[in-house]
Amino acid sequence: QVQLGESGGGLVQAGGSLRLSCAASGRTFFSYAMGWFRQAPGKEREFVAAISWTGDSTYGAESVKGRFTISRDSAKNTMYLQMNSLKPEDTAVYYCASGMEGITALSRGGVDFWGKGTLVTVSS
Repeated sequence: QVQLGESGGGLVQAGGSLRLSCAASGRTFFSYAMGWFRQAPGKEREFVAAISWTGDSTYGAESVKGRFTISRDSAKNTMYLQMNSLKPEDTAVYYCASGMEGITALSRGGVDFWGKGTLVTVSS
């Protein structure tokens, strides 16, 4: 089992920045690909970004490329999502996720463990 806990959500104006954190505990953190998904009100959960267990490879959705950066610190068992130039359409609950099959599989929904989510609200 892997337990995931998100933090860092909140209210920010359009154009602003936030950094989300995901702290992992339980089974070995470094062997899992990690990522972020989000779910806006009335919409399905969608993939945002993923990072390999080595941290060498990342992959992001087109909608966030150039604005969001994913990273991980294995020594701290923590993953981050730096979100810049936020837009009102980025408003959603952001979920941390982990998967054993790699970042491509994770981006397609291959998730073994989920966090409970943290709310990000971007005002216009």
